[in-house]
Amino acid sequence: MPRSKKGKRGSSKPGSLRQEVLQLSAKASLKGIKNGVKGELGASDDELTSDILSHCSSASESTSVLEEGTGGEQVDEQTAQEETEDKLKQCIDNLMDKSTKTRLAGLESLRQAFCSRVLYDFLTERRLTISDCLERSLKKGSVEEQAAAATVFTLLCIQLGGGDEAEEGFKLLRPIFTAILIDSSASIAARQSCARALGLCCYVSTAEEGEDLIKSLALLESVFMSSYPNRDGTLPTPKPGSLGLHSAALQAWSLLVTLCPTSRLTVLLDLHLPKLQACLQSSDVNYRIAVGETIALLVELGRDIDEEFEVENNEGLSQCLKSLATDGNKHRAKNDRRKQRSIFREVLHYIENEDFTEEKIRFGVESVYIDSWMRRRIYDAFKEILESGVRHHLQFNPLLRDIFGLGAPLILDATVKGSKISRFEKHLFNSAAFKARTKQRNKVRDKRADVM
Repeated sequence: MPRSKKGKRGSSKPGSLRQEVLQLSAKASLKGIKNGVKGELGASDDELTSDILSHCSSASESTSVLEEGTGGEQVDEQTAQEETEDKLKQCIDNLMDKSTKTRLAGLESLRQAFCSRVLYDFLTERRLTISDCLERSLKKGSVEEQAAAATVFTLLCIQLGGGDEAEEGFKLLRPIFTAILIDSSASIAARQSCARALGLCCYVSTAEEGEDLIKSLALLESVFMSSYPNRDGTLPTPKPGSLGLHSAALQAWSLLVTLCPTSRLTVLLDLHLPKLQACLQSSDVNYRIAVGETIALLVELGRDIDEEFEVENNEGLSQCLKSLATDGNKHRAKNDRRKQRSIFREVLHYIENEDFTEEKIRFGVESVYIDSWMRRRIYDAFKEILESGVRHHLQFNPLLRDIFGLGAPLILDATVKGSKISRFEKHLFNSAAFKARTKQRNKVRDKRADVM
């Protein structure tokens, strides 16, 4: 958890202070004698010395505090913390208001707070209250309120660190997410938000429980598989907005696939890779991109299992990827064409040459390297929900730091902040940490193989 900033404690010098006081005392006594007013002052040299000592001691303490930079900062930070908590308490109260507008405002304020700060201590005491309010919003709220509540609950799970508290909350709300997600009459926006919540909450809170993982995978599959080709090989005509929902479900599914044991993963590769290749011809650019990234991720996971792993109809896949990587159709928006070409060039290079374009994410004095499709899918999932606050959480949230192999949050002083670690050293550290985590998860996969 974030800790209050502490400045350097100033060192007092009693010897020099006493010397200064004695000099002041001597000067004052000499001046009193010379002027013949010692009696008029109504105080002896000893009393005057005592007063000066007291005055200088108080001045020294004040100076020390100012020099330390802790007293004022601690008071200011404590005051700011109390004000923030008061505002958050009011936001939680607003979730129970009768006005839809007030509840939506409360949800939005909580979303922003959860994205920008780590609030574990505050939320641990109030998680049940917040969960109850979110459950009510999901069951009885408007479309916008349902979508916002699903997002806030996902952030709550991330704040709680994926421990028992998050798992308990997820078990409570998962049936509601499921009901909304499979309800064809529900709004697309609410179903999309529930798909993302189901994937990310399952990832952070129930990663070690095979039953929950398989149920979530199956549910998400049932959503995006409706975009798979018909028996004659043609793609079904999508309903308005459905491909956006399929993209959200596919991305949430691919996140959970990274947790699957080897036995389960082999089945998923055989089932989905051929069908996903056909979906590259979809009319929606965002869905095509989601499909392309998922194919690259599945191929990467397949190669982790078997170095000789090859995609069925590899030549046909390469030709399709080349076409998308050089697509210049004028009827598509310029930004869409640029985004598509960029993504599919990366996918093509990886499929053909196992070449991945590394990305460096900086936060504070640290950085993390995105050097695989699995690592990118995980980072993108958190970035989508945390938005600009993802770097703050990488720096201070123990859950994200554990997932990316960063260790405990750093406590830096001015000296450390001024020093720089070489790019190569940070790269080696991050790579080693992530490989160690991957090996550990592979062991867990093997242990869970029979359960699956």
